Amino acid sequence: MGDSSYWSAGACLAALRGGELSSLELVEACIARIEALNPKLNAVVATDYERARERAHSADDARSKGRILGPLHGLPMTVKDSLQTAGLVTTSGAPALREFVPDEDAVVVERVLDAGAIVLGKTNLPIFAGDWQSYNDVYGRTNNPWDLGRTVGGSSGGSAASLAAGFVPLEIGSDIGGSIRTPAHYCGVYGHKPSHGIVPNRGHIPGPPGTKGEPDLAVVGPLGRTAADLRLALDVLAGPDALDAPGWTLDLPNSRAERLEDFRVGYWLDDPLCPIDSTVRAELESTIDALRPQVQLVDLTLPFTLADIVPRYMRLLLGVIGGDLPAPLRALTRVLLPHYALAEKLGIRADLISMNASRGMHQSHADWARANEARAKLRWSCHELFKDIDVLLTPVVPTTAFPHQTGGNHLSRRILVNGQKRPYMDQIPWAALATTAYLPATSAPVGVTPEGLPVNIQIVGPFLGDRTTIRFAELLAEIRGGFQPPPLS
Repeated sequence: MGDSSYWSAGACLAALRGGELSSLELVEACIARIEALNPKLNAVVATDYERARERAHSADDARSKGRILGPLHGLPMTVKDSLQTAGLVTTSGAPALREFVPDEDAVVVERVLDAGAIVLGKTNLPIFAGDWQSYNDVYGRTNNPWDLGRTVGGSSGGSAASLAAGFVPLEIGSDIGGSIRTPAHYCGVYGHKPSHGIVPNRGHIPGPPGTKGEPDLAVVGPLGRTAADLRLALDVLAGPDALDAPGWTLDLPNSRAERLEDFRVGYWLDDPLCPIDSTVRAELESTIDALRPQVQLVDLTLPFTLADIVPRYMRLLLGVIGGDLPAPLRALTRVLLPHYALAEKLGIRADLISMNASRGMHQSHADWARANEARAKLRWSCHELFKDIDVLLTPVVPTTAFPHQTGGNHLSRRILVNGQKRPYMDQIPWAALATTAYLPATSAPVGVTPEGLPVNIQIVGPFLGDRTTIRFAELLAEIRGGFQPPPLS
């Protein structure tokens, strides 16, 4: 067997089917690489090696008898530590859950296991999946395989790093504010935020262990090193939970197009609310230029701006997470409310993201209902937009992976965009459209900057058009190269 570290999940499964290697051999290869490189990355934070070996033995035995367990038969993978894993500690980065060992799996974990996958361990994240960096007081900080001094993103940062480092061929993460798409960009791998509602969240922390309700905005989805692997995983993950299964089944439409030349493509790279760093912009513009002779580029007049979308998103987001935020942060934002009101009255421009985060944290139900109606209008605008285009290309976030910064809070931190300090929360706006409007969005690698850091593009599609965005990402790799291994040794 050659070095399988950077094989795709599809290639691994083909090798297993063809008898080129056993599941146990593949599991041992993954374990060996984790043990060799994880000390410098800290991507995998809890391991389940003995059960993984037992499952690999069982998978090999079943295959030898002609019994196939499912589409992921014998495939090793890791999952984000916000997903409950029966018999394996699940902390969601919270010291209060340091000893929490669930007695049942999250729905998505159960589904990959039922499909024959082998879970080797859990990957790191910020506490309760609440940051765009992956660090916590239980397991510490995860470092980027491209540059150990930089962030992997969050909240599915350990997931993206595990893939970029060649630890496993497939991962499951979650996303409410870019938490799949942003780490995929910072680490140069693929990530897919599914259409809201097609993949069950039950067993994800947050909410608290035992939560049964499906949260607004939040999704669970796959990460991989190829777009085809996203499709493979989504076919396993998607479908109604047991409560809904008697009444409906999921039948996602096929991709709107199969060839690049048949895709109608819009792009949106500029918005004054959230400027893009020149290093990222250069890769995105190069991607558009490469696509120009290949696809049907549509000259768009968008029916919205980020300034229209972000306030709606922040009100809805803080309606989901605001009550669980630390008391000091809630107190600070309450103090800021009259200052924001005065600034508006005087015509002084306040930071739109922070202002609406503060207001969302303390909103009434009537405020939330108005935001929800605004979201419904946005969804209908998107429905009309995607009559004219098949995919919309946007940035994921304004910058490449930035140096670690774990001091202060979300309101006090800054990132550098074109040499200027910008709010840390500028990592939200470009994720907001797909999340607010429940749309699918695929984060796909398109290049590496001269400084040696990866850049992804975001491919947004119509509601339930998941196969369309993934197929476009797959074709885009033919002209932009797709995933590239980092210079990690």
